[in-house]
Amino acid sequence: MSQINLKKGLSKFLTYLLFLCITVIVFLPILVTVIASFKTSGQLGSTSPLAFPSFSKITLENYKTIFESGKLLIATRNSVFLVVASVVLNAIIGSTTAYALERFEFKMKFFVYGMFLIGMLLPAYITEIARFRVMSKIGMYNTIGAPILIYIATDLMQLYIYRQFVQKIPLALDESAMIDGAGYFTIFWKIIFPNLLPATATLAIIKSVDVLNDMYIPYLYMPSSSLRTLTTMLMDFSGSLTGSWQTLSAAIVIVMVPTILLFVFFQRYIFAGIVAGAVKE
Repeated sequence: MSQINLKKGLSKFLTYLLFLCITVIVFLPILVTVIASFKTSGQLGSTSPLAFPSFSKITLENYKTIFESGKLLIATRNSVFLVVASVVLNAIIGSTTAYALERFEFKMKFFVYGMFLIGMLLPAYITEIARFRVMSKIGMYNTIGAPILIYIATDLMQLYIYRQFVQKIPLALDESAMIDGAGYFTIFWKIIFPNLLPATATLAIIKSVDVLNDMYIPYLYMPSSSLRTLTTMLMDFSGSLTGSWQTLSAAIVIVMVPTILLFVFFQRYIFAGIVAGAVKE
């Protein structure tokens, strides 16, 4: 019995040790960045990256530089617009598509769903050249509409989330509404969509985090300085002439805050949406 308890104790110890190592690996770069944001260039070069400056030597000049540059306001405005537009359009298109796939029978339904599935599995980067040419031809390049179109057309995660929730809504609700004379449009907006609010909340959180953290698409399709987002704004503080490590660290901290707050306050909705439909009753 003691040998069994010893093995369980050793297994638990190794598990905790593994989790501790992973935690350190994840949070150490964040901690270094936060500490660097409160240092001057001289302190950054003469002290350890993990050495927090004394209270009297803490400087807020790096954050002051970020706010006074005016780029933060422009980046925040563009990022908020991208998030709101992407969430709203993805919610509308994703919910209606999931409703059609789950509630209607039509020819080549399996083929249509298969095409959506292939779109989810294929990495977007393998079609980047063709996508870039399409955006240029239709006049969307260097406009804020380009990322929005990409976010709603190539990211099909919302379809998977909504389908899990639509499957849980009893078909009897649709039939009862039809008996009362309701059409498909009325059934969707007054019965189906209100029951999809948990899925919509999950989609809004996940999509907001993805859009806020995305640097690749805005940087490639919106090169204009007036179209900077919170992530592409970081490029303006990393140049050899105008950039500095401490200023860049302050900008990174500012960009991290919205994402961290979203995850902390709404993590239960994120996990609920991901596992929804995993167990069939």
